[in-house]
Amino acid sequence: MSVTRHIISAINKFGFSRKSGGYNRVAFSDADMDARKWLVEFLHAEGFQAYMDPIGNVIGRWGNNKEPLIMSGSHTDTVPDGGAFDGTLGVAAAIAAMINLREADNELAYGMEVVSFADEEGRFGGMLGSQALSGQVTQSWIEQAQDADGVLLTDAMNAQGLDAFSALSCARQPGSLKAFVELHIEQGPILEYEKVSIGIATVISGICLLSISLKGSANHSGTTPMDQRRDPMVGAASVINQIDTVLRQHGSDQSRITVGKIEAWPNTPHTIAGTVTFTIVIRDTDKAIMGVLQEALERSIATTARRHDLWNEITPMSWLDPVVLDSNLSEIATRSAARSGHSCQLMASGAGHDAQSMQAICPASLIFVPSQNGISHAPEELTSWDDIERGTDVLIEMVKSLTRKTI
Repeated sequence: MSVTRHIISAINKFGFSRKSGGYNRVAFSDADMDARKWLVEFLHAEGFQAYMDPIGNVIGRWGNNKEPLIMSGSHTDTVPDGGAFDGTLGVAAAIAAMINLREADNELAYGMEVVSFADEEGRFGGMLGSQALSGQVTQSWIEQAQDADGVLLTDAMNAQGLDAFSALSCARQPGSLKAFVELHIEQGPILEYEKVSIGIATVISGICLLSISLKGSANHSGTTPMDQRRDPMVGAASVINQIDTVLRQHGSDQSRITVGKIEAWPNTPHTIAGTVTFTIVIRDTDKAIMGVLQEALERSIATTARRHDLWNEITPMSWLDPVVLDSNLSEIATRSAARSGHSCQLMASGAGHDAQSMQAICPASLIFVPSQNGISHAPEELTSWDDIERGTDVLIEMVKSLTRKTI
Protein backbone atom coordinates (compact mmCIF):
# COMPACT_ATOMS: atom_id res chain seq x y z
CA MET A 1 0.00 0.00 0.00
CA SER A 2 1.35 3.43 -0.94
CA VAL A 3 1.98 6.08 1.70
CA THR A 4 -0.81 8.27 0.28
CA ARG A 5 -3.34 5.44 0.36
CA HIS A 6 -2.29 4.41 3.87
CA ILE A 7 -2.79 7.92 5.25
CA ILE A 8 -6.15 8.41 3.53
CA SER A 9 -7.39 5.08 4.87
CA ALA A 10 -6.19 5.90 8.40
CA ILE A 11 -7.78 9.36 8.47
CA ASN A 12 -11.05 7.97 7.16
CA LYS A 13 -11.40 5.77 10.23
CA PHE A 14 -12.48 8.96 11.98
CA GLY A 15 -16.07 10.03 11.46
CA PHE A 16 -17.12 7.17 9.17
CA SER A 17 -20.88 6.59 9.06
CA ARG A 18 -21.90 2.98 8.54
CA LYS A 19 -25.44 4.16 7.85
CA SER A 20 -24.68 6.50 4.96
CA GLY A 21 -21.20 5.40 3.90
CA GLY A 22 -20.07 9.01 4.22
CA TYR A 23 -17.66 10.79 6.53
CA ASN A 24 -18.53 13.25 9.29
CA ARG A 25 -15.52 15.28 10.38
CA VAL A 26 -17.29 18.61 10.56
CA ALA A 27 -14.92 21.37 11.69
CA PHE A 28 -14.18 21.27 15.45
CA SER A 29 -16.23 18.13 16.02
CA ASP A 30 -14.68 15.34 18.07
CA ALA A 31 -14.01 13.31 14.92
CA ASP A 32 -12.30 16.26 13.24
CA MET A 33 -10.05 16.84 16.24
CA ASP A 34 -9.27 13.13 16.65
CA ALA A 35 -8.11 12.97 13.02
CA ARG A 36 -5.89 16.01 13.57
CA LYS A 37 -4.34 14.50 16.69
CA TRP A 38 -3.66 11.29 14.76
CA LEU A 39 -1.91 13.32 12.05
CA VAL A 40 0.41 14.95 14.58
CA GLU A 41 1.26 11.53 16.04
CA PHE A 42 1.88 10.07 12.57
CA LEU A 43 4.19 12.92 11.58
CA HIS A 44 6.13 12.56 14.84
CA ALA A 45 6.44 8.81 14.25
CA GLU A 46 7.90 9.55 10.80
CA GLY A 47 10.56 11.72 12.40
CA PHE A 48 9.17 15.11 11.38
CA GLN A 49 8.65 18.19 13.48
CA ALA A 50 4.90 18.49 13.97
CA TYR A 51 2.33 20.37 16.01
CA MET A 52 -1.25 21.61 16.08
CA ASP A 53 -1.47 25.39 16.27
CA PRO A 54 -4.00 27.24 18.50
CA ILE A 55 -6.75 27.19 15.85
CA GLY A 56 -6.39 23.54 14.83
CA ASN A 57 -4.07 23.72 11.81
CA VAL A 58 -1.77 20.66 11.80
CA ILE A 59 1.73 21.49 10.54
CA GLY A 60 4.74 19.24 9.91
CA ARG A 61 8.20 20.24 8.72
CA TRP A 62 11.28 18.69 7.13
CA GLY A 63 14.59 19.97 5.81
CA ASN A 64 16.14 23.40 5.92
CA ASN A 65 14.58 25.28 8.83
CA LYS A 66 15.52 28.65 7.40
CA GLU A 67 12.74 30.50 5.70
CA PRO A 68 11.36 30.67 3.07
CA LEU A 69 9.67 27.26 2.97
CA ILE A 70 7.69 25.26 0.42
CA MET A 71 4.24 24.40 1.84
CA SER A 72 1.83 21.75 0.61
CA GLY A 73 -1.40 20.36 1.98
CA SER A 74 -5.14 20.78 2.12
CA HIS A 75 -7.69 19.83 4.81
CA THR A 76 -9.21 16.81 6.57
CA ASP A 77 -12.50 18.30 7.78
CA THR A 78 -15.60 17.32 5.79
CA VAL A 79 -19.11 18.45 5.09
CA PRO A 80 -21.77 16.28 6.80
CA ASP A 81 -21.74 12.86 5.12
CA GLY A 82 -18.92 13.95 2.84
CA GLY A 83 -16.67 11.84 0.66
CA ALA A 84 -13.45 9.97 1.31
CA PHE A 85 -11.02 12.10 -0.72
CA ASP A 86 -12.07 15.76 -0.62
CA GLY A 87 -9.17 17.53 1.10
CA THR A 88 -7.79 14.38 2.69
CA LEU A 89 -6.00 13.47 -0.54
CA GLY A 90 -4.04 16.73 -0.51
CA VAL A 91 -2.84 16.23 3.06
CA ALA A 92 -1.86 12.59 2.49
CA ALA A 93 -0.04 13.31 -0.77
CA ALA A 94 1.84 16.24 0.78
CA ILE A 95 3.11 13.93 3.54
CA ALA A 96 4.09 11.37 0.90
CA ALA A 97 6.06 14.09 -0.89
CA MET A 98 7.83 15.09 2.32
CA ILE A 99 8.72 11.46 3.03
CA ASN A 100 10.09 11.22 -0.51
CA LEU A 101 12.30 14.26 0.12
CA ARG A 102 13.60 12.78 3.35
CA GLU A 103 14.43 9.44 1.76
CA ALA A 104 16.19 11.12 -1.17
CA ASP A 105 18.57 12.56 1.45
CA ASN A 106 19.68 15.41 -0.78
CA GLU A 107 20.56 18.89 0.42
CA LEU A 108 17.56 21.13 -0.09
CA ALA A 109 17.64 24.82 -0.92
CA TYR A 110 14.28 25.16 0.85
CA GLY A 111 12.62 23.19 3.62
CA MET A 112 9.10 21.81 3.31
CA GLU A 113 6.00 22.09 5.45
CA VAL A 114 2.81 20.06 5.18
CA VAL A 115 -0.47 21.41 6.51
CA SER A 116 -4.00 20.28 7.25
CA PHE A 117 -5.97 23.51 7.47
CA ALA A 118 -8.81 23.98 9.95
CA ASP A 119 -12.41 24.49 8.75
CA GLU A 120 -11.77 24.61 5.02
CA GLU A 121 -15.34 23.48 4.40
CA GLY A 122 -16.62 26.74 5.80
CA ARG A 123 -18.82 25.56 8.64
CA PHE A 124 -18.48 29.10 9.98
CA GLY A 125 -18.05 30.81 6.61
CA GLY A 126 -14.77 31.29 4.79
CA MET A 127 -11.75 29.05 5.28
CA LEU A 128 -10.49 29.78 8.78
CA GLY A 129 -7.15 27.94 8.80
CA SER A 130 -5.71 29.19 5.53
CA GLN A 131 -7.19 32.67 5.93
CA ALA A 132 -5.53 32.93 9.36
CA LEU A 133 -2.13 31.84 8.02
CA SER A 134 -2.43 34.34 5.18
CA GLY A 135 -3.51 37.19 7.47
CA GLN A 136 -7.10 37.57 6.24
CA VAL A 137 -9.06 37.08 9.48
CA THR A 138 -10.50 39.99 11.47
CA GLN A 139 -11.62 40.24 15.09
CA SER A 140 -15.12 41.36 14.10
CA TRP A 141 -15.56 38.31 11.88
CA ILE A 142 -14.42 35.97 14.69
CA GLU A 143 -16.87 37.59 17.12
CA GLN A 144 -19.83 37.18 14.77
CA ALA A 145 -19.07 33.91 12.97
CA GLN A 146 -21.62 31.16 13.51
CA ASP A 147 -22.71 28.03 11.68
CA ALA A 148 -26.07 27.32 10.07
CA ASP A 149 -27.47 26.11 13.40
CA GLY A 150 -26.44 29.28 15.24
CA VAL A 151 -23.40 27.78 17.02
CA LEU A 152 -20.76 30.45 17.53
CA LEU A 153 -17.25 29.81 16.23
CA THR A 154 -15.82 30.91 19.58
CA ASP A 155 -17.97 28.40 21.47
CA ALA A 156 -17.22 25.50 19.12
CA MET A 157 -13.48 26.11 19.38
CA ASN A 158 -13.54 26.65 23.13
CA ALA A 159 -15.22 23.26 23.53
CA GLN A 160 -12.12 21.71 21.89
CA GLY A 161 -9.63 23.73 23.91
CA LEU A 162 -8.88 26.11 21.04
CA ASP A 163 -8.89 29.90 21.00
CA ALA A 164 -10.61 31.47 18.00
CA PHE A 165 -8.99 34.87 18.61
CA SER A 166 -5.52 33.33 18.31
CA ALA A 167 -6.25 33.29 14.56
CA LEU A 168 -5.29 36.96 14.64
CA SER A 169 -1.69 36.06 15.51
CA CYS A 170 -1.27 33.03 13.21
CA ALA A 171 -0.37 34.94 10.07
CA ARG A 172 2.92 34.06 8.40
CA GLN A 173 5.23 36.91 7.58
CA PRO A 174 5.48 38.00 3.94
CA GLY A 175 8.40 36.19 2.35
CA SER A 176 8.33 33.30 4.83
CA LEU A 177 6.77 30.95 2.26
CA LYS A 178 8.25 30.43 -1.19
CA ALA A 179 5.22 28.63 -2.60
CA PHE A 180 2.07 26.73 -1.68
CA VAL A 181 0.97 23.68 -3.69
CA GLU A 182 -2.32 21.83 -3.18
CA LEU A 183 -3.42 18.51 -4.68
CA HIS A 184 -7.18 17.93 -4.71
CA ILE A 185 -9.86 15.90 -6.41
CA GLU A 186 -11.53 17.91 -9.16
CA GLN A 187 -15.04 17.63 -7.65
CA GLY A 188 -16.40 17.95 -11.17
CA PRO A 189 -16.70 15.93 -14.42
CA ILE A 190 -14.32 17.69 -16.80
CA LEU A 191 -11.13 15.63 -16.44
CA GLU A 192 -12.99 12.33 -16.61
CA TYR A 193 -14.98 13.49 -19.65
CA GLU A 194 -11.85 14.74 -21.42
CA LYS A 195 -9.89 11.62 -20.38
CA VAL A 196 -7.11 13.79 -18.91
CA SER A 197 -5.14 12.66 -15.86
CA ILE A 198 -4.18 16.01 -14.31
CA GLY A 199 -5.89 19.39 -14.12
CA ILE A 200 -3.99 22.57 -13.28
CA ALA A 201 -6.21 25.35 -11.96
CA THR A 202 -5.40 28.85 -13.16
CA VAL A 203 -8.26 30.63 -11.37
CA ILE A 204 -10.56 29.78 -8.44
CA SER A 205 -14.14 30.99 -8.27
CA GLY A 206 -15.22 33.42 -5.60
CA ILE A 207 -17.96 32.45 -3.15
CA CYS A 208 -20.79 34.59 -1.78
CA LEU A 209 -22.99 32.99 0.91
CA LEU A 210 -26.32 34.63 1.71
CA SER A 211 -28.92 33.66 4.32
CA ILE A 212 -32.51 34.54 3.35
CA SER A 213 -35.50 34.77 5.71
CA LEU A 214 -39.08 35.12 4.49
CA LYS A 215 -41.82 35.60 7.09
CA GLY A 216 -45.58 35.45 6.62
CA SER A 217 -48.37 34.04 8.78
CA ALA A 218 -48.55 30.49 10.08
CA ASN A 219 -52.12 29.27 9.76
CA HIS A 220 -54.37 26.27 9.26
CA SER A 221 -53.85 24.60 5.90
CA GLY A 222 -57.47 23.57 5.51
CA THR A 223 -59.37 26.67 6.56
CA THR A 224 -57.25 29.48 5.11
CA PRO A 225 -58.31 30.40 1.54
CA MET A 226 -55.52 30.38 -1.00
CA ASP A 227 -55.98 34.08 -1.84
CA GLN A 228 -55.75 35.08 1.83
CA ARG A 229 -52.49 33.36 2.68
CA ARG A 230 -49.11 34.93 3.48
CA ASP A 231 -47.11 31.80 2.67
CA PRO A 232 -43.29 32.13 2.76
CA MET A 233 -42.88 28.66 1.29
CA VAL A 234 -44.55 29.83 -1.90
CA GLY A 235 -42.29 32.90 -1.82
CA ALA A 236 -39.17 30.76 -1.42
CA ALA A 237 -40.27 28.51 -4.29
CA SER A 238 -40.76 31.59 -6.49
CA VAL A 239 -37.27 32.92 -5.67
CA ILE A 240 -35.67 29.55 -6.39
CA ASN A 241 -37.62 29.26 -9.64
CA GLN A 242 -36.19 32.61 -10.82
CA ILE A 243 -32.55 31.53 -10.39
CA ASP A 244 -32.29 30.18 -13.95
CA THR A 245 -33.58 33.49 -15.32
CA VAL A 246 -31.09 35.46 -13.23
CA LEU A 247 -28.27 33.27 -14.53
CA ARG A 248 -29.34 33.64 -18.16
CA GLN A 249 -29.61 37.42 -17.87
CA HIS A 250 -26.56 38.21 -15.74
CA GLY A 251 -24.28 35.16 -15.47
CA SER A 252 -21.34 33.68 -17.35
CA ASP A 253 -20.36 30.13 -18.23
CA GLN A 254 -18.55 30.04 -14.87
CA SER A 255 -21.57 31.20 -12.82
CA ARG A 256 -23.15 28.89 -10.27
CA ILE A 257 -26.08 29.64 -7.93
CA THR A 258 -27.13 27.05 -5.36
CA VAL A 259 -29.84 26.78 -2.72
CA GLY A 260 -28.31 24.14 -0.46
CA LYS A 261 -30.26 24.46 2.77
CA ILE A 262 -33.90 25.32 3.43
CA GLU A 263 -35.91 25.19 6.65
CA ALA A 264 -39.56 25.95 7.41
CA TRP A 265 -41.26 26.76 10.69
CA PRO A 266 -43.28 25.21 12.25
CA ASN A 267 -42.59 22.50 9.62
CA THR A 268 -45.72 20.39 10.08
CA PRO A 269 -47.87 18.87 7.27
CA HIS A 270 -51.15 20.61 8.11
CA THR A 271 -49.85 24.11 8.88
CA ILE A 272 -48.98 26.90 6.48
CA ALA A 273 -45.39 27.86 7.25
CA GLY A 274 -44.83 31.10 9.10
CA THR A 275 -41.12 31.43 8.39
CA VAL A 276 -38.81 29.98 5.76
CA THR A 277 -35.03 30.41 5.82
CA PHE A 278 -32.69 29.25 3.09
CA THR A 279 -29.17 29.81 1.82
CA ILE A 280 -28.01 31.02 -1.56
CA VAL A 281 -24.41 30.49 -2.70
CA ILE A 282 -23.14 32.49 -5.67
CA ARG A 283 -19.93 31.50 -7.45
CA ASP A 284 -18.03 32.91 -10.42
CA THR A 285 -14.46 33.51 -11.50
CA ASP A 286 -15.31 37.21 -12.06
CA LYS A 287 -15.91 39.38 -8.97
CA ALA A 288 -17.98 41.93 -10.89
CA ILE A 289 -20.33 39.24 -12.19
CA MET A 290 -20.74 37.89 -8.67
CA GLY A 291 -21.83 41.37 -7.55
CA VAL A 292 -24.32 41.70 -10.40
CA LEU A 293 -25.80 38.27 -9.62
CA GLN A 294 -26.14 39.18 -5.94
CA GLU A 295 -27.94 42.43 -6.77
CA ALA A 296 -30.27 40.64 -9.20
CA LEU A 297 -31.15 38.00 -6.63
CA GLU A 298 -31.79 40.63 -3.96
CA ARG A 299 -34.17 42.45 -6.33
CA SER A 300 -35.93 39.16 -7.04
CA ILE A 301 -36.32 38.44 -3.33
CA ALA A 302 -37.68 41.93 -2.59
CA THR A 303 -40.16 41.78 -5.49
CA THR A 304 -41.34 38.32 -4.47
CA ALA A 305 -41.79 39.39 -0.85
CA ARG A 306 -43.98 42.33 -1.90
CA ARG A 307 -46.04 40.15 -4.23
CA HIS A 308 -46.81 37.65 -1.46
CA ASP A 309 -47.05 40.18 1.39
CA LEU A 310 -43.99 38.77 3.16
CA TRP A 311 -41.31 40.32 5.35
CA ASN A 312 -37.82 39.53 4.06
CA GLU A 313 -34.28 39.77 5.36
CA ILE A 314 -31.05 39.07 3.47
CA THR A 315 -27.96 38.44 5.62
CA PRO A 316 -24.53 38.24 3.95
CA MET A 317 -22.71 35.38 5.72
CA SER A 318 -19.38 35.34 3.88
CA TRP A 319 -17.61 36.52 0.73
CA LEU A 320 -14.44 35.18 -0.88
CA ASP A 321 -13.08 36.96 -3.96
CA PRO A 322 -12.13 34.96 -7.05
CA VAL A 323 -8.38 34.41 -7.17
CA VAL A 324 -6.00 34.05 -10.12
CA LEU A 325 -3.27 31.57 -9.20
CA ASP A 326 0.43 32.00 -9.94
CA SER A 327 1.16 31.46 -13.64
CA ASN A 328 4.81 30.50 -13.04
CA LEU A 329 3.75 27.69 -10.71
CA SER A 330 1.20 26.56 -13.31
CA GLU A 331 4.07 26.18 -15.78
CA ILE A 332 6.11 24.22 -13.22
CA ALA A 333 3.08 21.98 -12.57
CA THR A 334 2.65 21.41 -16.31
CA ARG A 335 6.31 20.40 -16.68
CA SER A 336 6.04 18.16 -13.60
CA ALA A 337 3.07 16.36 -15.15
CA ALA A 338 4.99 15.89 -18.39
CA ARG A 339 8.05 14.52 -16.56
CA SER A 340 5.75 12.11 -14.70
CA GLY A 341 4.27 10.95 -18.01
CA HIS A 342 0.71 12.16 -17.32
CA SER A 343 -1.57 14.20 -19.55
CA CYS A 344 -2.75 17.55 -18.18
CA GLN A 345 -4.80 20.62 -19.01
CA LEU A 346 -5.33 24.10 -17.60
CA MET A 347 -8.77 24.79 -16.15
CA ALA A 348 -10.81 26.93 -13.75
CA SER A 349 -11.89 25.72 -10.32
CA GLY A 350 -15.56 26.19 -9.49
CA ALA A 351 -14.97 25.06 -5.91
CA GLY A 352 -13.17 27.08 -3.27
CA HIS A 353 -9.82 25.80 -1.98
CA ASP A 354 -7.16 26.79 0.52
CA ALA A 355 -4.88 27.70 -2.39
CA GLN A 356 -6.96 30.82 -3.03
CA SER A 357 -6.30 32.04 0.52
CA MET A 358 -2.60 31.23 0.30
CA GLN A 359 -2.17 33.14 -2.97
CA ALA A 360 -2.53 36.29 -0.85
CA ILE A 361 0.79 35.61 0.91
CA CYS A 362 2.81 33.54 -1.59
CA PRO A 363 2.60 32.04 -5.10
CA ALA A 364 0.03 29.23 -5.02
CA SER A 365 -0.83 26.30 -7.27
CA LEU A 366 -3.75 23.85 -7.36
CA ILE A 367 -3.52 20.43 -9.01
CA PHE A 368 -6.57 18.25 -9.75
CA VAL A 369 -7.16 14.55 -10.33
CA PRO A 370 -10.44 13.21 -11.77
CA SER A 371 -13.60 12.60 -9.77
CA GLN A 372 -15.64 9.68 -11.06
CA ASN A 373 -18.98 10.90 -12.45
CA GLY A 374 -18.05 14.36 -11.15
CA ILE A 375 -19.49 13.57 -7.71
CA SER A 376 -18.21 15.20 -4.52
CA HIS A 377 -19.51 16.28 -1.09
CA ALA A 378 -21.41 12.99 -0.99
CA PRO A 379 -20.73 9.40 0.12
CA GLU A 380 -20.55 8.37 -3.57
CA GLU A 381 -17.46 10.55 -4.11
CA LEU A 382 -14.79 8.35 -5.71
CA THR A 383 -11.37 8.79 -7.27
CA SER A 384 -9.45 5.71 -8.39
CA TRP A 385 -6.26 4.79 -6.58
CA ASP A 386 -4.49 4.91 -9.95
CA ASP A 387 -5.52 8.54 -10.38
CA ILE A 388 -4.50 9.28 -6.80
CA GLU A 389 -1.04 7.87 -7.48
CA ARG A 390 -0.75 9.92 -10.67
CA GLY A 391 -1.60 13.07 -8.76
CA THR A 392 0.86 12.17 -6.01
CA ASP A 393 3.55 11.58 -8.65
CA VAL A 394 3.03 15.09 -10.03
CA LEU A 395 3.01 16.67 -6.58
CA ILE A 396 6.24 14.89 -5.62
CA GLU A 397 7.89 15.98 -8.87
CA MET A 398 6.76 19.56 -8.34
CA VAL A 399 7.93 19.67 -4.70
CA LYS A 400 11.33 18.28 -5.74
CA SER A 401 11.63 21.04 -8.30
CA LEU A 402 10.56 23.77 -5.89
CA THR A 403 12.86 22.75 -3.05
CA ARG A 404 15.85 22.94 -5.37
CA LYS A 405 15.30 26.05 -7.42
CA THR A 406 14.36 29.71 -7.23
CA ILE A 407 10.84 30.44 -8.36
